[in-house]
Amino acid sequence: MTTSTIFVPAAEKLSRRSGQIRLHGPADFEGMRKAGRLTAEALDLIGPLVKPGVTTAALDKFVFEFARDHDAYPAPLNYRGYRKSICTSINHVVCHGAPDDKPLRDGDILNIDVTLIVEGWHGDASRMFAAGEPPRRAQRLMDVTYESLMRGIAAIKPGATTGDIGYAIQAYAEGERCSVVRDFCGHGLGRLFHDEPNILHIGRKGEGVPLKPGMFFTVEPMINLGGYGVKILSDGWTAVTRDRSLSAQYEHTVGVTETGCEIFTLSPTGADRAPIR
Repeated sequence: MTTSTIFVPAAEKLSRRSGQIRLHGPADFEGMRKAGRLTAEALDLIGPLVKPGVTTAALDKFVFEFARDHDAYPAPLNYRGYRKSICTSINHVVCHGAPDDKPLRDGDILNIDVTLIVEGWHGDASRMFAAGEPPRRAQRLMDVTYESLMRGIAAIKPGATTGDIGYAIQAYAEGERCSVVRDFCGHGLGRLFHDEPNILHIGRKGEGVPLKPGMFFTVEPMINLGGYGVKILSDGWTAVTRDRSLSAQYEHTVGVTETGCEIFTLSPTGADRAPIR
């Protein structure tokens, strides 16, 4: 913990300030449950639509209409100039891929990242999907990435630190001969889309910010089959692996409780696990 870290009541500020971490109460947890549940439902429903020949633009349209029909709003739409409702990151795209009219091919893997705003609260989650039959190496990568996410979440409890989360993810992923992307991280959220603290997916036990009940944040490791280097394409959004190796990501929104953590974006059907073919 650095001396600049300050914990503040959730209602005190509605803008991000470095070092100020909001702590939320029971009513806030209920708001996040609603947002997380609807986000998980959207991802549950989009899964069967992912198949060869389908465009990511069609998937984007589906989520926009789903949000509209449920009195929600897709947070990415018009966020800092982004023009789509979801992010769709295919094969060697690490994150922030924009939907387009190019059809998915058999064997493509893709991450679909959905954030829905429900009554002012943000539910943020992403999952991996496969169009048709993925290569064996791609299936293994998705399995490793999902396990990395869940090991990171298992480290969350009062008295632990953000470094404990990163250590759990990094130790497992690198032990499976994969690499952890350094350029992007999880983040606090609630009534803001992006807030303090940053959640790194690498780290050392006992280092970083201490976890306290009432903290809300995402855990969203990006794992590559090759090196961890990435680059941003000319659109200013799309991040790809420098060596063009496959990349995968899973994400949940969580809240720290008195005894551990609550995952707000769990699928009630278990569909948020790595796809099994």
